[in-house]
Amino acid sequence: MLILRFSSIGDIVLTTPVPRTLKTQLDAEVHYATKQQYQSILTANPYIDKIYLLEDKLSSFIANLKREKYDYVIDLHNNLRTQIIKKRLGVKSHSFSKLNVEKWLMVNFKIDKLPNVHIVDRYMQTVAPLDVKMDSLGLDYFIPDADEVEPDWLPETHRSEFVAYAIGAQYNTKKLPVERMIELCDRINKPIVLLGDKNDWETGEQVANFFTRSEASEDYEEKLAELGKKSLVWNACGKFNLNQSASVVRQARYVFTHDTGLMHIAAAFKKNIFCIWGNTILSFGMYPYRTKFTVLENNRVSCRPCSKIGYQSCPKKHFRCMRGIVFDFYLP
Repeated sequence: MLILRFSSIGDIVLTTPVPRTLKTQLDAEVHYATKQQYQSILTANPYIDKIYLLEDKLSSFIANLKREKYDYVIDLHNNLRTQIIKKRLGVKSHSFSKLNVEKWLMVNFKIDKLPNVHIVDRYMQTVAPLDVKMDSLGLDYFIPDADEVEPDWLPETHRSEFVAYAIGAQYNTKKLPVERMIELCDRINKPIVLLGDKNDWETGEQVANFFTRSEASEDYEEKLAELGKKSLVWNACGKFNLNQSASVVRQARYVFTHDTGLMHIAAAFKKNIFCIWGNTILSFGMYPYRTKFTVLENNRVSCRPCSKIGYQSCPKKHFRCMRGIVFDFYLP
C-alpha cells in the first residue's frame, strides 16, 4: 500500500496512526511518499517499509512508484498532484476529505459547518473501507538513536527540569509578538528552552537576552530571588535538527507551543501541552491529540479565524487574537 502526504511537519505526524494500523491490522507492506525535507520524520518509523521522496520531476517519481505495483493508494493530501499520481498509477485509492468548503464558510462568513472530529480520526476514515480501525495508541514519533539529546548538551541550569517553548510557526499570525513571548516566559517562571529553526534564532535571542543575568544586574539578584523569579531562558533555536528538538520536547516537564509541528510531536509523547492559538481555531480539528492540553486563546475577536492557514501579518492590523490572550495557567 502507498500513503501520499507531501507536507508539512505537523500534518505528517498527524497521519502516523494510518501506517501503524495498516501494518498491525492488515500486515500490509506500507510505503510512504513525501517531500525530501520531511524524510527525517519517517525514517525511524517501524511501521513504514519504504519511503519515496518527491525531489524533481513528477513523471520520474510516478515511474518509480509504478514499479511497485501497489494494490491501494491512501491519499492523505488530496490535491492536484496526488490526483495526477492516482490517475497515472491506475489502482484502487481512498482519499482524505479536506473540508475546503466548510473551512471557507468558517473563515469568510463565520458559518460553522465543521464536524466535531479531530483530523486524525478523519485521516482514519480514509482507511475505514479496508476495515481498519483506530487503535488506542495515539500519534507516533520515533527518534533515531543518533539524534537523542543528552542532558549535558543543555545548560546546567536546565538539566534537572525545564519547560520547552516552541516559538516558531510557518506564519506570523500563529506566533505571539516578541514582547508577549517575554511576558509568557516570565509567567512560566521556570528554566525554559526555546525551540525553533534558524529563522527563529533572532527572535529567540531577543527573548533570552531579556532574562540574561549580568554584572549590571547583580544588585537586583536578591530582590529577584525574593520575588521568586526563576525564568532562565536558553535559546536553542537553530541549534538542533527536528529529531533533536523532538528529543528535547520529550524530556521537557511541560511544553508551550504555537499551532505548529512541535505541538503534534509533543502530543505523540503524551506531554502536558499549553497551546497558543492566534488566527487559527481548534474547530479546524488540529488540536493536540489524545494528551492533556490547555488552550490559550482570545475568543473576544470577531475576525477570528481570518485564515485556515495564516498570514505573515494581521490583515486587520491590530493582531488582537494574540495581543489579547490572557496567560491564565498554573505550573506546580
